[in-house]
Amino acid sequence: MDLLKTLPIGLYLEQPITWLHRLDPRVKLAWLVSILISPILANAAWRFFVVGFLILLTLLAAIPVRVWRQQMGLLLFLCTLMLVLTSVLPDGLAISYQSPVPIAETLKEIEPFPDQFPPDAFDLPQPTGYRYVVIDQGPLRVTQRSLELGIRVSTLIFTLIYGTNLFLLTTAAEEVTVALEVLMRPLRTLRVPVTEIALTVTLALRFIPLVLEETQNLIRSVQTRAIDWKKLGFRGSAQVWLAVVERLLKNLLLRAEQTAAAMAVRGFTTPNTHRVKWSHLQLRSVDWIALAVLVGFWYARIVWGGEG
Repeated sequence: MDLLKTLPIGLYLEQPITWLHRLDPRVKLAWLVSILISPILANAAWRFFVVGFLILLTLLAAIPVRVWRQQMGLLLFLCTLMLVLTSVLPDGLAISYQSPVPIAETLKEIEPFPDQFPPDAFDLPQPTGYRYVVIDQGPLRVTQRSLELGIRVSTLIFTLIYGTNLFLLTTAAEEVTVALEVLMRPLRTLRVPVTEIALTVTLALRFIPLVLEETQNLIRSVQTRAIDWKKLGFRGSAQVWLAVVERLLKNLLLRAEQTAAAMAVRGFTTPNTHRVKWSHLQLRSVDWIALAVLVGFWYARIVWGGEG
């Protein structure tokens, strides 16, 4: 089990260099924020459009299939499972729904005029084909609320996880730091520690692969011991995994302490006094095209993606 390959979360794809790699990190960050917030208060069609857009963007960028195939497959399976389960579960409204009583049947019970209204006098056609209960077959009951909730949860999870991963896959940690520092530069007038925040983000992105590596090593160490889980039982298995989690936390704290010691040995005191210029950001023609497409993206979101 290689977590660094099966779960490439927060890893930067150095080769091959795609056109997504060449985009300015500020433009990619603007696209990421737009993709993450556009599904808010959007209709179901727009949510599915964002999911399809991310998949299409991956294919157009010519990212190797080995990089995203397994992760996208697992994520699609998980989101589809959540959609199905949320749709068939009760919608959470503790109300007994029933059809309104026909007026004709009500009037028939009124004395002394029981037979003045024919049975079909008030059987009027419905103005629309809307039904609150979409599917009602035995124990299977899908309502409009549960279906909408399933679509909302599944698409948001896919958009959040895969959109962020695609951004980190094509953007180096140093580029993310520079983009955040440039975009948050006006906040310095409010005495916001912009440089410290950017440094923290860089260290967090660098630390994600270390977490996966430590988890992978501990899982392999458990597998090599050929533990008979049936003899241990539930309580014994739980104790083993608690010990593994405890060891994982100790190893991660040790890695963090080693990182801090390495920075202290190199004379690091504050980010402002030890600033490193990774790259000089400059918008090119392809970046302006991407910004123009982003404007069209938001125009489509406002015109067609709003909840009706």
